[in-house]
Amino acid sequence: MKTKITLSCLLALLLCGGASAETYSLDQLLELARSGNRGLQASRDAVDAARAGIATAGAFPNPEIEYQSGDAKARMAGATPGNVKAVTFTQRLDLPWVRSARIDAAGANLDATSAASRGFEHEVLAAVKLGYYEVLRRQAELKAAQEDQSLMEAIRKRVNVRVEIGEAPRYELIKADAELLNAQKASQSAVLRLAQAKAVLRRNVGGSLPESFDVPSLSALPESPGSLGALRQTLLQRSPDLAQARAQVAQAEHQLDLQRRLRTPELALKASSDTDPDLKTSRVGIAVTIPLWDRRSGPIGEAGANLSRARNSLEQLEFGLGQGLENAYQQYQIASAQVTALEQGIVRQAEAALKVAESAYRFGERGILDYLDAQRVYRAARNELIAARYELRAAAVEIERLTGALAHSPQEEK
Repeated sequence: MKTKITLSCLLALLLCGGASAETYSLDQLLELARSGNRGLQASRDAVDAARAGIATAGAFPNPEIEYQSGDAKARMAGATPGNVKAVTFTQRLDLPWVRSARIDAAGANLDATSAASRGFEHEVLAAVKLGYYEVLRRQAELKAAQEDQSLMEAIRKRVNVRVEIGEAPRYELIKADAELLNAQKASQSAVLRLAQAKAVLRRNVGGSLPESFDVPSLSALPESPGSLGALRQTLLQRSPDLAQARAQVAQAEHQLDLQRRLRTPELALKASSDTDPDLKTSRVGIAVTIPLWDRRSGPIGEAGANLSRARNSLEQLEFGLGQGLENAYQQYQIASAQVTALEQGIVRQAEAALKVAESAYRFGERGILDYLDAQRVYRAARNELIAARYELRAAAVEIERLTGALAHSPQEEK
């Protein structure tokens, strides 16, 4: 028995990082995610690439110079043989209305990429915040499990003494041993769940977060998010997902406009000079690409379909986010009511019943089964409170994610 307890404590020490692990607040974790998450870095690189695309769209076409040289041989009397040369210069004209549409399309692509980057950053920060609360939950569960294990060890010793002196039957010791084993198993499971939660949090933050770290305990619960109507308005105005979808609609509109303007005949200035043994000829003209066979019906139809898809996706997203916000708001209300009921009534009553049962058992008025039942009820109520606090915080994070309000950080205990 002592060997199992020692191994459990050693496992907890190794997985939880020990006393030397550095403590990171939520603000520090969010800042580390902004600077060290490689996914965020990749999304910012995509924005830089889209910004460079504007320069590409605004670039003028390069001129073409063609040079040919050869020999002329006389095939009839009086003809002059010798060297012949030809130089041709071609400059394709960048039509202003096509150029402006192309630049606008590149600018719309930059807006869409930037909105996607902001939305991805918002998702990462929400995942970090949720992971932070998950670690807090697992820490609370581990602390409670270790307290239960310590209590069961004390009970087991007390029962063992009573059994040895004949004050209690032997089945009470068997029951105490079984409860102690369950407490040890719960403690070890809590250690592993905490390690898993920390691993998930580190994955979301990035490699800048060391493998061994701690987070401070947190007593403050999220403030009320306000009315559902106000949250709906905030969602429509500030949602990163909606901003990205709207930018994609604008991008599709500009792309359709560009494809339509590309049906305009292309123009190119041409100048050439031919030199032969007798003459030197210079010519200047213009080349026109006639859209006879290809009227760009395919690209225009594709751009139109993409625009319709973007608009339908935007409407569906607005509806889905509205439903998601309503569900998150209801979950917040449910969790808030559960926390209030557990904190102000159920947990206190279970704790009071446990104290009464402990006193009755100590004075021999009740058996160990009544005492263990009271302890089990208190343990269940306490675990429900831990879970309800997490659900409340998780619902608040979901509301913040949907409405684009992840700047607020809760106050942590000093």
